Amino acid sequence: MKVGLKTLEHWVGALLVLMLLAMVALTFTDVLGRRLLNTPVFGANDITEHLMAIIIFAGLPLLTARRGHLSIDLFDHWLLRPAWRPWHKAVDVLIAAVLGLVAYEYFIAIGDARSTNEVSQALAIPRWWMYAFISFTTALAAVAALLVDAPRHEHLGASAS
Repeated sequence: MKVGLKTLEHWVGALLVLMLLAMVALTFTDVLGRRLLNTPVFGANDITEHLMAIIIFAGLPLLTARRGHLSIDLFDHWLLRPAWRPWHKAVDVLIAAVLGLVAYEYFIAIGDARSTNEVSQALAIPRWWMYAFISFTTALAAVAALLVDAPRHEHLGASAS
């Protein structure tokens, strides 16, 4: 099971790198077209906006599973003691609840976007599929927040006791 997850993580990471490369190439081409030829790439803002959302939300479950979210380690010496494990699990549940709420709100937005035929400005790309993607990946991140291992810092073990 872990080998399959590692393989999936590897391929998702590679896909994210390719999307980031595409976004950089598109932005570079758009700027060159604007400055040198006075002809920007039509729809570059729409494509960049969609690629950015895909990059961020496809990476969210991976980041959550690795405990890679921004954290402040000012109190780690105190909070990483074994007695605080229930606190860490409560924080994980809170994170999962917030991510679940975000997933739910985007799930609601899918229906709204379909009923109003919401599309991007220049290319008229339907927005509902992006909302569906965001809802799905945020729900995966919520599950990952519940399944993630508790933080461990062995180098604090001897001095924290």
